[in-house]
Amino acid sequence: MILIKEIYQEDYECCFKLDSITIGLWSKSQWKSEFKKKGVKVFALSLPRTIIGICVFHVVVDEAQINYFSILKDYRREGYGSHLMYFSIEKCKQLNLKKLSLEVSEANLAGNKFYEYFDFLTVGKRKNYYKNGVDALLKEKLI
Repeated sequence: MILIKEIYQEDYECCFKLDSITIGLWSKSQWKSEFKKKGVKVFALSLPRTIIGICVFHVVVDEAQINYFSILKDYRREGYGSHLMYFSIEKCKQLNLKKLSLEVSEANLAGNKFYEYFDFLTVGKRKNYYKNGVDALLKEKLI
C-alpha cells in the first residue's frame, strides 16, 4: 500500500538517509534546518515500513518552489515518482497556489523528461550552477 504523508522535524534523519543514497543534496544539519523554515512542506512516499521518496517544497505567497524531489533508485520508473508529483501538484491546488517551480541539472536527462511530462516549462538557466560546472534549468508549471 502506498502512503504519502507530511513529515516533520523529528523525521529529518530519515530524509538525510534517503538523500545520502540518492542525490546527496544536503547534509544532516541542512535537512534539520530545512524543516524549521516557514512555509516548508515535506512529504514522504512510503510503502509498508519504508520511505522510498521525498518531496520538499517551499510556499511563498501564492507559489511554491520544489527544493528536493527524489525516489530511491530501486523504485524509479515504476510510477512512484509520478504518484508523488501528482500528490504534490494536488496539494499546491489545495493551497490555492498559482505556480510551482524547480531547478534541475541540464545533464539530468531522465529528470528533465519527467518534469516535461508534468508540463513544467524551462523558463531560464543558471550557468555553471553545480559543482561540476553543469547548468541548472529553471522550470515552472502553472497550477
